[in-house]
Parts: sequence; structure tokens; C-alpha cells
Amino acid sequence: MGILEGRRILVTGVLTEESLAFPVATLAQQEGAEVILTGFGRGLSLTRRVARKLPTPPEVVELDVSDPAQVAAAADEVTARLGRLDGLLHSIGYAPASCLGHGILHADWPDVATALEVSSYSLKVLAAAFLPLFDAAGGGSIVGLDFDATVAWPGYDWMGVAKAALESLARYLARDLGPHQVRVNLVAAGPVRTVAAKSIPQFARFEEAWDGRAPLGWDVSQDSDSVARACVALLSDWFPRTTGEIVHVDGGFHAVGA
Repeated sequence: MGILEGRRILVTGVLTEESLAFPVATLAQQEGAEVILTGFGRGLSLTRRVARKLPTPPEVVELDVSDPAQVAAAADEVTARLGRLDGLLHSIGYAPASCLGHGILHADWPDVATALEVSSYSLKVLAAAFLPLFDAAGGGSIVGLDFDATVAWPGYDWMGVAKAALESLARYLARDLGPHQVRVNLVAAGPVRTVAAKSIPQFARFEEAWDGRAPLGWDVSQDSDSVARACVALLSDWFPRTTGEIVHVDGGFHAVGA
């Protein structure tokens, strides 16, 4: 019996097989979970297509986190399909081109606001929308995908600021959702070659930085599985008193100096 046997999990952010959320959804199913995916806009058809490549093709619910009406409709649909929710994976991030690779002084507020709304505030949006489903389950686990925001990265710019906001928000959500027995944790992954990574200027410098410095090593093409294992563990009941935490899955890069 798997560690997610009988659990019902909502997974956002599956766009292609390269998406970090894809191996999470795959492993969650292998560990016994019933999974529903979300997608939106032009990417919805891609999510539906890649859903067929999972061990058990799941339902796909349309969900644009910047559209309150669509969020509410998605919550209603998940309620109708699942009745409760034991876990949720937040794997959502977006920043307009002006916010990446130009330095921190370049972008104007409307673009910055978009980056913060989609990449950070959306965690609160999902937590609030699906809290009644967690209450129906007697609690559960929210896991968000992160990239270490304690330092400034080349080319990452306002997305780095958005990740810092995500980290702080996760701690406040852990505080406020604790009485509901809902845990909120983040997994800070090392760099992985995903569709999102390809939009980051100077991504090659991330790869170069990890090469040889991570004590356990790091493979940008293969270590998405390591990230998925951490996410699934946190979605399970194996961490019943862990919340507000950031688990680094980066080969130990964050722990060492030059």
C-alpha cells in the first residue's frame, strides 16, 4: 500500500512531461492517490494531452488563478468530483518578459504586479478556495514548489522577489491554516530544465553554479524525480507536525559556500 493510499490530491502546473508537477502527479498516483489536474487558457489542451500519459489518466479542471470566477467554479467542480481534498500541489509561476533578465530596475508595476499575483498571491487564492474541501477531509497538506529566495540570482530578478513573497506567505498560511490541521510547506528545488526554466535568461549560469558545488551532485535533466519524492512525502501523513517549512532538494547546494 502506498503512502498516499486513499488520498485525493489536486495538482496544478502540469503543462508537459518536463513540468516539475508531472513527476509529482505520476508518483502520487503510484503511491495510491486519486489525482485531479488543473490547466487554463491555451495550455489547457496541453494539460489534457499530457494527462493521458499518467499511469491513470486523470480529470483536468480549468483553473486560472487570476480569475476569481474561474477559481470558484474550479472549487465547485473539484467538490463535485472528489467531495474532499487531502492535498494540493502549487506549481504555478509566471513573470512577464520585462521582469526577467533586465535587472531589478527595468520592469514597471503592472508587470511586477502580474508576477506577484500569479507566482505568489495565487498560493493564498488556492488555499482559501479549497479550504472547505480540506475541512471536509479533517485537514491535509499544501505543498508549493519554490526556488531559494535567500540570495539574488542572475537574470531571475522579479521572479526572485516573487519567490521571496511565496516563502513568507507560506509561513503565514501555515499559521492561519494550522487550526484547520492543514500543513503548508515548500520544496525549494535545484534548477531543472522545464518549460518555465527556458524562459529565464542566463539559465545556463544556474546549471554551471550547481555543477561541482552541490555536495550530492545535481542533474538538471534527471533530478525532477528527487523533487517529486519530497513533494509526495510532504503530501502524505509522514510529516504530521511539519508546517511552515522549506525543504531544499538541491543536492545540498544551499548549505555550502564557494
